[in-house]
Amino acid sequence: MFTVRAMVFSLVLLVAFVLVYPTLGSYLQSRAEVEQLRAATEAARAENADLEAELRRWDDDAYVIAQARERLSFVMPGETAFRVVDPEVVPDAPVAADGPAASPVDGSTQPWYATVWESVQVAGALDVDGEPPADPVAPADDPPLPAEPTVPTD
Repeated sequence: MFTVRAMVFSLVLLVAFVLVYPTLGSYLQSRAEVEQLRAATEAARAENADLEAELRRWDDDAYVIAQARERLSFVMPGETAFRVVDPEVVPDAPVAADGPAASPVDGSTQPWYATVWESVQVAGALDVDGEPPADPVAPADDPPLPAEPTVPTD
């Protein structure tokens, strides 16, 4: 009699386990997903707060001036700008007798706005045909650029 009760009880426990396990597994998986989403939400809120703080910093004129000085090498009127160049990074450039040292062709020692201004000058000097004139910026020993092929139109 005791073995029959034990077998029936074991069978009831087995059926209950088979019925409850999938539901319990999906419940635990859903809880884990909810916790991951909460952590992602908190991380997004923290990043949003950092970005809003960065945005509020740009409302301060002193911060804008500091960023212009640091990022763009701007100086205030009446100030003298000095640039210290690491001799290991910059290649030796020949010193001209009548002015400052010539910069490399790639413009790596020039500020970005000087490079942009040179490209504007070169673009403005183009002929109507699209043929560039002699490049005043390029050294004289460079060969001229080949002309682009033209496609005849009917």
